[in-house]
Amino acid sequence: MTFPRIGVIGGGQLARMMAPAAEALGVGFHVLSEAPDAPAAQVSSQVVVGDYHDYPTLEAFASTVDVITFDHEHVPTEHLEALMAAGHAVHPGPAALVHAQDKLVMRAKMDELGLPNPAWAEVSSVADLEEFGSRIGFPLILKTPRGGYDGHGVRVIHAAAEAADWFAEAGTLLAEQKVDFTRELSVMVGRSPSGQTAVWPVVATYQQDGICKEAVAPAPGISAELATTITADVLKVAGALGVTGVMAMEMFETAEGYIVNELAMRPHNTGHWTQDGSVTSQFEQHLRAVLDLPLGDPAPIAPACAMANVLGADRDDLYHAYLHVMAHDPAAKVHMYGKSVRPGRKLGHVNVCSESAADAVARARHAADFIAGVDTNPHPDRKDLA
Repeated sequence: MTFPRIGVIGGGQLARMMAPAAEALGVGFHVLSEAPDAPAAQVSSQVVVGDYHDYPTLEAFASTVDVITFDHEHVPTEHLEALMAAGHAVHPGPAALVHAQDKLVMRAKMDELGLPNPAWAEVSSVADLEEFGSRIGFPLILKTPRGGYDGHGVRVIHAAAEAADWFAEAGTLLAEQKVDFTRELSVMVGRSPSGQTAVWPVVATYQQDGICKEAVAPAPGISAELATTITADVLKVAGALGVTGVMAMEMFETAEGYIVNELAMRPHNTGHWTQDGSVTSQFEQHLRAVLDLPLGDPAPIAPACAMANVLGADRDDLYHAYLHVMAHDPAAKVHMYGKSVRPGRKLGHVNVCSESAADAVARARHAADFIAGVDTNPHPDRKDLA
């Protein structure tokens, strides 16, 4: 029996980080990449460069592999349905994936499942937005239902007239109550087609300009009751949606508990800590799940693990700073994506495991910021970092 071949649509850093997991599992790893120099194309020998919007390209790629999965959530739903109708295995399937593609669909499903949602409405005009705002109050959050990520496609609106230009461009939008929260949380779950599930600890996340900058696992100070509730709820969502692969549920922690923010049905930035901080990484688990293999143990291997993103700044030469970080903190695990520098762009991340969350966060933050050129102190004292 030959080992199966996985085909990943999208050549970004998530696909790049699936490649070592595929190699270790002994499965074939193929990438449909948007460019020949994309992060995953740099590390895979089986690369097709093509446009995922083009159905014949997708179908030709799918015919070379045993299962299709994703680096992103932007493949048109109708193309995925056509692939499945043609007999190709697609995980997660379009019926699940649409809840990560379309925020209006996701909000409606969270209401249906009884999960904590902010007040929300589908709005198509300034008048609709004015009516919603009069009920829940301004400011409020306005989002494009599809295509937004890392802070793109999101606005804080203080008056309905501020959105007139966006309605002209985007048409229907999602309006949400602006949530009064204490911090942001995330939880990752893996689920196989057979229904086996595995959940990692709930993590606390920290944003910079709409981009996840840091994550620490488990979330410091989270109550056992809230962690148990979130774990049960993410399992409920994964089962109800028929998720296959890994899924992230991002949340706002509030005085009453938590509120769902967004879903992502693929490996996720808030799960990068699992590469070095858990028995089974999110990347290996995703491949296990889409292949319907027995799932791996998601248990953490240390009391705390922190991830900090390397976000592009003014420094173009990252390599010499990267060498210094490795020498300064040999226990820090540096993961770079092979991208060119652009301000705010995710270029890599650093994971640090420790006995304490404060130590792990401080060391990961310093390493990531030193590589980016934001922190210029090459030899900070541990006591200065904490």
